[in-house]
Amino acid sequence: MPHAKTSYVCLPCRASYKQPYDGNRPRRICPRCAGALIHVGSAFAAPKRRDTAAWRTLSVLLHAGVGFHKSCCGGPGYRPRTLREVRERMAYARCTGESFARSLARPDVP
Repeated sequence: MPHAKTSYVCLPCRASYKQPYDGNRPRRICPRCAGALIHVGSAFAAPKRRDTAAWRTLSVLLHAGVGFHKSCCGGPGYRPRTLREVRERMAYARCTGESFARSLARPDVP
């Protein structure tokens, strides 16, 4: 049976590619700019290329270590979609000392 495909993203190009996951070949190259692709997971849905705010939000999530991997119960869980939601969760993380990755994946900020 063939391996399932997973998503890889090039942030400078704002492009997403589905490729088979191969743990032996961790580094992938973007076909447009020859930069490194970032493995984001199989439950990823790419925003439109012209939606700069969504790509900026995605960049913050990926640099914080938040991915879009499926769990046993379904999808990846909550992920913020706007910069406002990201700012709220980052402020909460600074106030409470919680890690950025954990606060970004939090559905509600108390």
